[in-house]
Amino acid sequence: MPLEVIARNGIPVPANVPVRRLVVDAHQWTSLAEQLHVAGASLLTLWGHDERDRNGQFSVFAAFLLPGQVVVLQHMLAGHHPIYPSLGHRFPVAIRLQRSTYDLLGVEADGDDTRSWLCHDTWPAHYFPLRRDADLAITHATPPRPYRFVPVLGEGVHEIPVGPVHAGTIEPGHFRFSVVGEKVLRLEARLGYAHKGIAKRFETLAPHEGHRLAARVSGDSAVAYSWAYCAALESLTGMAPSPRAAHLRALALERERIANHLGDLGALGNDAGLAFGLTQFSILKERLLRLNDDIFGQRYLMDYVIPGGVQSDIGPHHVRRLLDETTVLAHEVTSLRSIYSSHSGLQDRFRGTGQLAPSLAKAHGALGLVARASGIAQDARISMPWAPYNDVPPAGVLETDGDVAARVQVRFGEVMESLRLSRLLLEKLPPGPTATPIPTAASHAIGIGIIEGWRGPVTVVLETDTPHTIRRCHVHDPSWQNWPLIEYAMLGNIVPDFPLINKSFNLSYSGHDG
Repeated sequence: MPLEVIARNGIPVPANVPVRRLVVDAHQWTSLAEQLHVAGASLLTLWGHDERDRNGQFSVFAAFLLPGQVVVLQHMLAGHHPIYPSLGHRFPVAIRLQRSTYDLLGVEADGDDTRSWLCHDTWPAHYFPLRRDADLAITHATPPRPYRFVPVLGEGVHEIPVGPVHAGTIEPGHFRFSVVGEKVLRLEARLGYAHKGIAKRFETLAPHEGHRLAARVSGDSAVAYSWAYCAALESLTGMAPSPRAAHLRALALERERIANHLGDLGALGNDAGLAFGLTQFSILKERLLRLNDDIFGQRYLMDYVIPGGVQSDIGPHHVRRLLDETTVLAHEVTSLRSIYSSHSGLQDRFRGTGQLAPSLAKAHGALGLVARASGIAQDARISMPWAPYNDVPPAGVLETDGDVAARVQVRFGEVMESLRLSRLLLEKLPPGPTATPIPTAASHAIGIGIIEGWRGPVTVVLETDTPHTIRRCHVHDPSWQNWPLIEYAMLGNIVPDFPLINKSFNLSYSGHDG
């Protein structure tokens, strides 16, 4: 069946971007994935549902990102034999997603890596917490079993384990280096230490309550997650926020992007030996957060996006302060960019370090700023613009070298572009309400929200059970796609470069572990 026919005949899914869903059998699951791969699609996310109380089956879903649309495949699995064909051959990121889906739901992909990913073997065999009949009141005292890292053998090869507990306040993750001398031959990461049971927690909430939990999936992306959740809920209820609310949401999202990029640019300078950069960018970030607190009542805008709109409005005086801030920030960041670009010591550490070739990034489905630093022009705000980005279109920022220097330049470029967008959003801020009541959701309705956060596209898939209960809410962070790529970026580098390379990706542990 040609891809075009399937895409055209797919069932439209309520979402803030074009999404179509197709129910397929095992053969179509594989063959269509092949066609999507040939068409240049990326695997956006993969997840499962327990439908046994309805029809005795499980479902596994795979969402593919194409230019201008998302295609979701749904494959129904027999409740007594929930096995489906692996997509890892064409989409490498599927392997960890399939491992995670098995840990949580017990549906298994045939072939590929079958090691546990999220549960760390501390749950009993055949205990799957996302099954609807899982008894969450039972506690388990199963001691963790050793993880089978892939061994690297050879003369002079030795291993360096790093983590899961690290210096400072970063989140937990284990990194196993196989090295000769200090040259890295292989890096294998193990994550899952920050698993919080968020997907199960969603099932205890009413649909209008879930945005607050979504904002806390990964705190540095609170606006992206809460907007994605609200977009899913608003889509399935058939409502749209007012133009003013949409503009204020985008303003909040761009401020979140600016704040995180400023923090990263300072940290990257510091990791490369320029403490001056950390000091200067920390000042700029702190000023932005304090202005957030003054105007929005929150430094990190954790609860600013709400179903139907935003929590608070801004007045003319606030608009003036925000516009003045964009002018000051643009001047300061331009000056610091010049310093970074002309500092020979800094450039010596940045250039050629942690290189991710465009072909490798493409093959592994890199997303977000990591992709854009390796020549992949992927940005959902541009390829699938939703309100207000259809009225205030962003300009793409692209680098092709794929090294730390490229990821630094993408951040500089995106700060300047977000400042430009912020000015436009403020100057074109339409009148009207900032929040609209949400209609009651229908039972068994599904909505999808996709928001291009500062790391990349954040995805929320929301399904109601009754109008007042959530049956399932799947959240996906773009870090899933980009964590495996650090392992490639480290090859041939030396162990002391890991903090710099890791920071240049700055991926979410919490958002990944969920």
